Amino acid sequence: MYDDELAHERNYVDVLYGRLDELRAEKVEQLGEVRRAKSMGTHQNRSERDAFATLYENRLAQLNAVDDRLVFGRLDLDDGQARYIGRIGLLSEDLRQLLIDWRAPEAGTFYQATAFDRMGVRRRRHLLLKGRNVKAIEDDVLDHTMLVDGEHVQGEGALLAALNSKRTGRMNDIVGTIQAEQDRIIRSPLSGALVVQGGPGTGKTAVALHRAAYLLYTHRERLQSSGVLLVGPSNAFMKYIERVLPSLGETGVVMASVGNLFPGVQAKAPESAQTAELKGRIGMAKIVANAVANRQRLPQGDVRLDVEGTRLILSVRQVRRAREKAQATGLPHNEARVTFVKTLLRELTEQLREHIESAGAGNNADRSYLAEDVRSSRDVRVMLNLCWMPMTAQQLIDEMFSKPDILTAVTPNLSPEQRNLLVRAPGSPWSESDVPLLDEAAELLGDMDATGGRAQAHAESQRKRDLVNAEKAISNVNQQLEDSGVDGMLTAEQLADYNIVQAQSQTSAERALTDRTWAYGHVVVDEAQELSPMQWRVLVRRCPVKSFTIVGDIAQTSSASGATSWRQALTPFLGERWNVEELSVNYRTPRQIAEAAVRMANAAGQLVSAPKAVRDGEWEPVVDQVQASGVVAQVVAVMPEETAAVGGGLVAVIAPPSMVAEIAAALRAVYGSRIGHGAGSLEQDIVVIDPHEAKGLEFDGVIIVEPAALLAGAQGRVGDLYVAMTRPTRRLRLIGSAPLPRGIVE
Repeated sequence: MYDDELAHERNYVDVLYGRLDELRAEKVEQLGEVRRAKSMGTHQNRSERDAFATLYENRLAQLNAVDDRLVFGRLDLDDGQARYIGRIGLLSEDLRQLLIDWRAPEAGTFYQATAFDRMGVRRRRHLLLKGRNVKAIEDDVLDHTMLVDGEHVQGEGALLAALNSKRTGRMNDIVGTIQAEQDRIIRSPLSGALVVQGGPGTGKTAVALHRAAYLLYTHRERLQSSGVLLVGPSNAFMKYIERVLPSLGETGVVMASVGNLFPGVQAKAPESAQTAELKGRIGMAKIVANAVANRQRLPQGDVRLDVEGTRLILSVRQVRRAREKAQATGLPHNEARVTFVKTLLRELTEQLREHIESAGAGNNADRSYLAEDVRSSRDVRVMLNLCWMPMTAQQLIDEMFSKPDILTAVTPNLSPEQRNLLVRAPGSPWSESDVPLLDEAAELLGDMDATGGRAQAHAESQRKRDLVNAEKAISNVNQQLEDSGVDGMLTAEQLADYNIVQAQSQTSAERALTDRTWAYGHVVVDEAQELSPMQWRVLVRRCPVKSFTIVGDIAQTSSASGATSWRQALTPFLGERWNVEELSVNYRTPRQIAEAAVRMANAAGQLVSAPKAVRDGEWEPVVDQVQASGVVAQVVAVMPEETAAVGGGLVAVIAPPSMVAEIAAALRAVYGSRIGHGAGSLEQDIVVIDPHEAKGLEFDGVIIVEPAALLAGAQGRVGDLYVAMTRPTRRLRLIGSAPLPRGIVE
């Protein structure tokens, strides 16, 4: 009977893949036709052509991304129907439903039905695919009348099979094995902020990613234009998860680490925990505002200016009045500067006119040139910039930290010791904690036209020339147009538009990546417990409607500026518009390792939730106590045992940042190219990383180097060591020279 059922499912899956291939070929043909079409007709015609091309490209990308394990489930219902559940929905040519998208309401019962509440489901079948081939089927029989004598469920179960599979350095989706408590959270309403609290291994990240895909599917009309932003803790983490959303049928989510939230800046520079904590305080917003105000200055006294040999006086009172008038506009610094400059140029021009007329030059002469004389005067330009300098965010923050006199002026409430933490050399690279300061500065400064308006004037002038040339061209071919019967159907504007090189069409996600002011419809934040108040300020600015999915575990906080409670982190920004859902089951970490991590945290004074592990492991944590000089050699010595224990799976060495390079070099001397070092090496057999880079990742086996140093380096906070201990899916080893932190060994 099992063989017959397996053969039936293989035949049906072949039909589904056949239909998938047909749709791909159809979209390839449609896209080819659009691309072959010439750029003719009105500007609207060309826009429509580009829109169709984008539509076909997006659909083709979606169809290509779901090829692996296209279908994963089947529901047999009380009414005799069979529903197949997969990554996307598929219809036959005659519009019969072949496959239901996992996000559709009618697919919800695949995850929610139980023997106690069948929800009309008699049997839930898991189809275990490798590529396009059905390797096995697993049945959950919810209606006992379906069972026949001697029948039993075969295999180890879809969930355990997924948990026991080898890691690849990339996260896989869990769409085929979503559990009921996860599904309920994934399908929660869009509005407001949802906090998903869960210990290690509970599937927080997977829930966040599947929720992003679900919301885009369910609220497509609302979110397609505004988009969804997904924020993670590091570049390594973003690389780890990058394939999940496309495999779920979504390709339009903007993904960024906290160090990449400011366009054009990729923050990587390390800095001390004390500096990062200070920059993360909400009071830094006032300091940045002070730095902007510091660039709106009054001269020490009245200033003499030379304009074409004539001495003019710029008084302090004039500058103060112009500054007040500019500030009253409510515009950002660079935009309000236009009012400031216009006001003073007008007054200086009037003063120059009075000088010339008082010298007896007559009152009837044309004085229109005087305004340009004042504007182009070097003395005037220098003085206007000294009083109100246009700046970029990068210039403002760099000068604030590299010029002690400016830093002292804008930080009246900081101590000298705190200012010393902020001082650095000009042009220093940006750190993650600088990104919110840059964003705050950009918000207060506004756009800056570095050409002083000349770029816009040039564009307007070029447009006029294009229209003149177009009119001449139409006039030259007027007779031919009349002979063709199309006289008057082509305007100069249309012809000018036709000759413009059109920018490549972009999706909303692509545009959002380069637009700091983009307002997203929803933001998903992973490892949210690590965010500082200033980083939360940036994210709330990115989503004015305050629609968030916030994922994390307070017990895993390792950042000095991170949260000690969700209320402390969120109430200042979201008020009471947030609620918490907790995940209670640890799917990743074997029981022995999970319990050791909890004991360590509790012994260090950190009370943590202890999600129930779904499975036992083969080993207790292995501990090696060695001399300090032998730690690196011990890592190399035990590596064959560790790789053999996990059957050639992925092994991570998690070490203090200061030891990562040394350990990687020692391992590479023995294992060569099999060794990966740092965030960009997760697809190697063995990877050496620090605890920050390990956040959110998982490995078959983990070796923790100097666990006591990880605890000490975080000033006693258990976050780094707790995170490191809960990364393995099978085996954990700890190697150290100092006494082991209490609680690890029972």
